Amino acid sequence: MFHSKKKDKQFFNEMRCFFLLFLSLQEDDVDLEALVNDMNSSFESLYTSCSVQTESTPLLHNGQLPRHAAYHTHAQPTSPHQRLHRSQPMHILAVRKLQEEEQQYRTSSLPAIPNPFPELCSPASSPTLSSGSLPQCQPSGKYIIKVFSEDGMGKVVEIPADMTARDLCQFLVYKNHCVDDNSWALVEHHPALGLERCLEDHELVVQVQASMTSESKFLFRKNYAKYEFFKNPLNFFPEQMVAFCQETSGTIPPSQLLQNFLNSSSCPEIQGYLYVKEMGRKSWKKLYVFLRRSGLYFSTKGTSKEPRHLQLLADLEDSNVFTVITGRKLHNAPTDFEFCIKPNKVRNEVKELRMLCAEDEQSRTCWMTAFRLFKYGILLYQNYKIPQQRKTLLSHFSAPVRSVSENSLVAMDFSGRIGRVIDNPVEAQSAAMEEGHAWRKRGKRMNILGSPSPLHPSSLSGVIHRTQLWFHGRISREESHKMIHQQGRVDGMFLLRDSQSNPKAFVLTLCHHQKIKHFQILPCEEDGQMFLSLDDGATKFTDLIQLVEFYVLNRGVLPCKLKHPCTTVAL
Repeated sequence: MFHSKKKDKQFFNEMRCFFLLFLSLQEDDVDLEALVNDMNSSFESLYTSCSVQTESTPLLHNGQLPRHAAYHTHAQPTSPHQRLHRSQPMHILAVRKLQEEEQQYRTSSLPAIPNPFPELCSPASSPTLSSGSLPQCQPSGKYIIKVFSEDGMGKVVEIPADMTARDLCQFLVYKNHCVDDNSWALVEHHPALGLERCLEDHELVVQVQASMTSESKFLFRKNYAKYEFFKNPLNFFPEQMVAFCQETSGTIPPSQLLQNFLNSSSCPEIQGYLYVKEMGRKSWKKLYVFLRRSGLYFSTKGTSKEPRHLQLLADLEDSNVFTVITGRKLHNAPTDFEFCIKPNKVRNEVKELRMLCAEDEQSRTCWMTAFRLFKYGILLYQNYKIPQQRKTLLSHFSAPVRSVSENSLVAMDFSGRIGRVIDNPVEAQSAAMEEGHAWRKRGKRMNILGSPSPLHPSSLSGVIHRTQLWFHGRISREESHKMIHQQGRVDGMFLLRDSQSNPKAFVLTLCHHQKIKHFQILPCEEDGQMFLSLDDGATKFTDLIQLVEFYVLNRGVLPCKLKHPCTTVAL
């Protein structure tokens, strides 16, 4: 069966119309007339070459004719079964040429059309992504992660791809029956590098896990200082370290300090000296550094801010700031106040880390807080406001809960018919001491009359404090420093522990103005009964719980009241 020349010409015309219709549907600015002329010439040459050939052409081998049978006019006759039925008399090279020309004219602004049948493509050319290589912008599915507590125990949880760090913390608080005071945080911990940081509430846990190694892990702990800079900005941003690129008249009031950091149109910067570790070396160099929205820079000429004297140290967009937990021995740091800027692409390469050292704790806190503000901006303020808005929303649907503020507590005298408020502080103190003595006498009388039992106050006073979250037993001074530093050096952060020097005494570890202080609690005897005192017997308590409750409401001899207990949770 053979095709006539008339049918071949008709087929060429149909193909020409098809290509014209295809080009008319494209939105690219293509010279249609020139392309049609090229296509006509290609079809004419192709048609003439096909007409020269005989009606019977040998079978093509990989798109080409055999050498012994190409364009032979007097070919040997073959059987009808061996002859090729040309249903598409078009040369494959001509089609490829047209496709390449069309691809050149296609603009890059057109959206790519996804392949509806990825299983028909080979793995090498398949446009679909393999499992585990999903883009970070659009994760999907379920993922398994493991979260560890302070005691080293871990819990495996299955989370969706769009779960944030705040949502995961809320889930763990609910599962472990913790007190939800909006101070729990998820910590990214790298033991091989000696780094860790608290995830921001809006960060996706799956994306952070994708940049971690097998040795890295998530920790679930408290962090009271996460948004403390919104409450006390002057404690976090010293006046000598904050500057502005534009000329300003006078100093900026504290109320507008954070507004300038959150406002994208303003140009604040943090400036000061830092010890910078040289890349690939163990030596440190003291440089004058500037932290801006565009990145971290150092000056090559003293304290000059001219652009020609500034060199980029680290970028903020694709990096995160970490606290160095290995101490100054590993990196031979000049001070104890070390921090690091780690690019997201870096996993275990220590050479790619930007190791920095500040002069004191306040300076390090200022640099790290400013880094977070410059990178995330208004997102941090929204994360800070979400718990307060949720609490306000729940108050409209739940039963009213009585809240007693420490400022609303007053001394009362109920000795007469009608109770009265004691305004004189001296009288209030004497009334409190009289009530305390009366309470002790009643307790002593009950101890004499009552029978000894496991629930007796005298038997519980020595061990009941061990059930409290703020008591950590026999830990060292260095371990108490580490725990308070991990959970935030805010005013009122405290814990109690056994004294290592006196087996009958205890130690109160308290944080005030980012400094950690220790106060010894000594036993004292009065009327044959043992008490505990923090001020050499001036104020006595029967147990540690009573002592803590007193100093939560009264500062006494302490620099500040007890506010935030340093607690740990077992998952």
